[in-house]
Amino acid sequence: MDETLRQVGELLLRAIPTVILFVILYASYRLLVHNRLVEVLSERRALTEGALERARADIAAAEARTAEYERGMREAKVALYKAREGRRQKALEGRAAAIAEARAAADARVREAQAAIQNDVAQAKLTLQSEVEALATEIIRSILKPPTVAQAPAGSRPS
Repeated sequence: MDETLRQVGELLLRAIPTVILFVILYASYRLLVHNRLVEVLSERRALTEGALERARADIAAAEARTAEYERGMREAKVALYKAREGRRQKALEGRAAAIAEARAAADARVREAQAAIQNDVAQAKLTLQSEVEALATEIIRSILKPPTVAQAPAGSRPS
């Protein structure tokens, strides 16, 4: 066991320069690199978080602009629909006015035609009345006319 303790002692004695070099290296790291590395990492983190905050703000602004754009589109569609409906209503009113005008003109023509037909009927009645009277007179004359000799009844002999 003495031998093992002696070997462990020698090992520790030989490890002292390595430990001293390790402590010097650690101190150098802390002085030269670690503090600067911590500063750079915190600056990087701040920049990253700042970029994330700006990105979030940009996203919120984009969403607000998108909502405004959609609202504008809805308003434009409503205005377009109202304008289209107004034009359609005016067209319907114009069509109804044209139909009413055509109907009034047709009614006037019908009344004129009816009046013309009534005039024609009245004239035809007068013409027929005068012809009827002339025919009646002629029929009466032919019935009341005395028979002539040439028209002697058949069966009679001249004597």
